[in-house]
Amino acid sequence: MLGINVEEWFVDFPGALGVFIISMLPISELRGAIPAGLLWGMPWWEVVAIAIVGNLIPVFFILWLIEPISNWLRKHSKLFDRFFTWLFERTRKKFYKKYEKWGDLALLVFVAIPLPVTGAWTGTLASWLFGIKPKKALPLIAIGVIIAAIIVTLLSLGAVTLI
Repeated sequence: MLGINVEEWFVDFPGALGVFIISMLPISELRGAIPAGLLWGMPWWEVVAIAIVGNLIPVFFILWLIEPISNWLRKHSKLFDRFFTWLFERTRKKFYKKYEKWGDLALLVFVAIPLPVTGAWTGTLASWLFGIKPKKALPLIAIGVIIAAIIVTLLSLGAVTLI
C-alpha cells in the first residue's frame, strides 16, 4: 500500500488492538487489518469480526459530522466554499451517470471492492457527495464492508496457506 507497511507499526500491540486500529485507518482499513491479523496467528473469525467493527466506527462519525463541518467551513471561508462547490460539481458530473444507472447498489459495490481507495472511508464521503442520507448510507456501507471482509479473508487465507 503505497510503500507503507502499516502492519509493522502495530506488531508490538496485542493482536486484537492492532487489527482494530489498522481497520479504522483510511486506506488500509480492513484490507490491511485482516492480512495482518492472520499473519500474527489470530483465528480468522476473530480477525474478521474485529476488522469489521473497527472499519465501521469511523463511518458513524464521518456520516454525522461531515455535513455540519462542511457547512460551517463554507459559511466561514470563501476558499472552502469554492472548494466544496468545485468538488460537488466535478464529482456529480463525473459519476452521476453511473450512480443513476446503479443507484444505491453503486455505493455498496464501491465499498465492497477490496482495492485501495474504495473502502468505507471513501464510500462514506461518496454517499455525502451524492446526497445519500446517513440512515440509508450506513446499511449499504456496512454490507459493503462485510462483503469486502469476506473477499479479503478468502484471499488472505489462500495467501497464508501458500506461504
